[in-house]
Amino acid sequence: MKISEVSEQSGLSVDTLRYYEKIGLIPPINRTDSGIRDYGELDLRRVDFIKCMRTAGLPVEVLIAYFALVQQGDETIQARKEILQKQRTQLVVRMAELQETLDLLNHKIQVYENAILTKEQELAD
Repeated sequence: MKISEVSEQSGLSVDTLRYYEKIGLIPPINRTDSGIRDYGELDLRRVDFIKCMRTAGLPVEVLIAYFALVQQGDETIQARKEILQKQRTQLVVRMAELQETLDLLNHKIQVYENAILTKEQELAD
């Protein structure tokens, strides 16, 4: 799959995909005889994982360290698991904060809707 297709499918810009490859987050992508990047299934799964982890807030540096552990093999399974568990804990905290924010926004919107209804009722009387 060409980089433009991966970009469209993943929602990541072509520049971001190239950057991730440049810094080693994505391993060097196979190229066609004419030099065009040709993403394979494993590359696409890695892009999806990276996008998911970035959305969850994992810094690029931590992802690089994570994939370095992957390269080292099964003896790093526990360390990789700990990275993911730490991120999950941080995400749960962030979600709770976002839920509080959403609850406050919903409350404020309800206050304004009630104020509008009150004004409309006053005008109707």
